Amino acid sequence: MLESERLTLREFRADDLEPYAAFWASEASRFVGGPCGRNDAWRRMAMYSGHRVLRGYGIWAIEESASGAFIGQAGLWYPEGWPEPEIHWTVFPAHQGRGFATEAARRVRRHARDELGFTRLVSCIEPANGASVKVALRLGAEREGSASVPPRILDIYRHDMGF
Repeated sequence: MLESERLTLREFRADDLEPYAAFWASEASRFVGGPCGRNDAWRRMAMYSGHRVLRGYGIWAIEESASGAFIGQAGLWYPEGWPEPEIHWTVFPAHQGRGFATEAARRVRRHARDELGFTRLVSCIEPANGASVKVALRLGAEREGSASVPPRILDIYRHDMGF
């Protein structure tokens, strides 16, 4: 578990499924591999939990500390076939525009560098995902090119680990 000023990054729980499935069923998930149905949303939660077991790090659920609301996901992602370890973030639409993605990603980046010893991280972003591009730029990441992450071509933003 990680904490920041307004957020708690924690393991997924079974009771996260309802809001998680609602997000994945919506068009808002189009930039991160959706939309998909409830069963696939469950499998994604399980996959992220399994990634943590296999790699020793992974994606957390983002909880707004003040309200306890489950508002998205963020963490480190490096599945087989991915170009490099990635800082990933997704904030559900009702909670966007308040800096939560930037805050979560900053905390993840600090954890990756200071506690896990990462020296290189990227964010792989769908070119049309303007909101995530803005987050990457706010974090000081620079676009480095593109990579094939089947079935998509994603833009690669390199993070400065010295921040």
